[in-house]
Amino acid sequence: MFRNFLLAALGASLAAAGADLSRAPVLVELFTSEGCSSCPPADRLLESLDRQAVVLSEHVDYWDRLGWRDPFSGHANTQRQEAYARGFGIEGPYTPQMVIDGVTEFVGTDARRAMDEIGRARSREKIGVHLARTAAGVQVQIDPAAKAADVWLALADDSGTSQVAAGENQGRSLHHVAILRSLRKIGAMKRGAGFAQNVAVPPGAGRVIVFVQESGLGKVYGVGTL
Repeated sequence: MFRNFLLAALGASLAAAGADLSRAPVLVELFTSEGCSSCPPADRLLESLDRQAVVLSEHVDYWDRLGWRDPFSGHANTQRQEAYARGFGIEGPYTPQMVIDGVTEFVGTDARRAMDEIGRARSREKIGVHLARTAAGVQVQIDPAAKAADVWLALADDSGTSQVAAGENQGRSLHHVAILRSLRKIGAMKRGAGFAQNVAVPPGAGRVIVFVQESGLGKVYGVGTL
């Protein structure tokens, strides 16, 4: 009941902060696994944040050998989480872990912390990331940045459901949103310069997310999504 209250309070807080029907330019990453019994509440929290911020569900693969192979898992997600662990100076990757705008991390079930950190992220100055669909894919246009940074393109399934047949979540039906399928660097921005590029995207690619991040998985300066 207390968790439900926090989720309701989160929605009310974001609305009070000026949230509208569009997602705020805040990137919320959740490192999760269907093999982890602590992860389903975090998956539900991420779903509650969808449409308020730009969310990504990044399924790691180090749980796959412990009874259930997560069909959405990928080693690249594990490597990204390991890089974050080094940057944050923590002992190592864990699930569920939530990362907000590349600048803070915490246990992914902590709704109150998520509420606080998204509020802080919304108050920081952002650069505009503008996306438009074209016949060949997506046109990306980004406003000038105050610092040099990398430009990343993420493709994600809108949602997915699994019937878990083994492992810690055996017998459960698990639902996810914004499931990361591919992530690649498409360019770099120089200090004080903008960015424009047409990017080929496969038909039916689902969600297209572009974000600008300090090199070395640092601060996210802006994010946009289709």
